[in-house]
Parts: sequence; structure tokens; C-alpha cells
Amino acid sequence: MEELLQLKEYLTGARYDEAMMLVEELEEMAKDDKITRIGSYGVILLMHLAKQDVEQRTTRSWDLSIDEALDKIHDSNARRKAKGTYLNTLELREMLEAKFYHALKRASAEIYGGQYSAKELAQLVDKDVLVEKALYLILTYQPESED
Repeated sequence: MEELLQLKEYLTGARYDEAMMLVEELEEMAKDDKITRIGSYGVILLMHLAKQDVEQRTTRSWDLSIDEALDKIHDSNARRKAKGTYLNTLELREMLEAKFYHALKRASAEIYGGQYSAKELAQLVDKDVLVEKALYLILTYQPESED
């Protein structure tokens, strides 16, 4: 809220350069928030994909969690007014790669009842394959309509 009041002050004072710098800062803050939110759902997506990969099975619960994560990523990444997305394909891939080990830490508590550590799981799954699968699911996701 402080930033908006500051922006108003800059604009009413015809301090346009300062206003533009503040707008850019606000845009960066908003994008950081979107990246954080998308990353959180990316962890959930990768965690369930790792569980499917290691256990060579799936459950209805895992499938629903994957679908929910994809839906939240899609919603969070969409720029409604400007159209397009906050994160492009390369940025999505980088985010998934950055969140991969965190996802394995979470998955390690659930895969085969916590039998493997995250480090051990990293030896059992192919990071590149899982990241590419997650990216493919994100890029091809089509939300279901409520018709």
C-alpha cells in the first residue's frame, strides 16, 4: 500500500522518472510473488511425478494432486489482462530444475513409506526426464470447463 501512495505522490508531483522506477519495482515484486507461488506448485507436481516414477504406479489421490498443481500453475502463470504468461518455457524449466531437490525431500517421506532419503531418490530418478515431463504437462495443460 505504501508503494501505491508513493506512486501517487510521484505522479501528482510530475516526478515521472521516479514513478517509472517505482512501477518497475512493483512489477518485479509481483513477478517474484508469482514465481514463488508457481514454484510451490511445481514442487507438488514434481513430488508426485517422482512418486509415480519410483513406485511405478499411481493413485487417484496422486493424479488429483498433479491435476490441482497444474491448475494452480496455469492460473498463477496467466497474465489475464496483458495475455500471455509471467514465466516463459525457459523460466518454467529453470524453476522446475531449481525445485527438484526440494520435491525429492518431500517425496522421500512418502515413497515406500519413507524408505529412501532425498539423496537416494536422486539416484533412482532421472532429473532431466522428470523435469521435462513436468514441463510438458504444464505447457499442454488445458483446464476443464465447468459446463
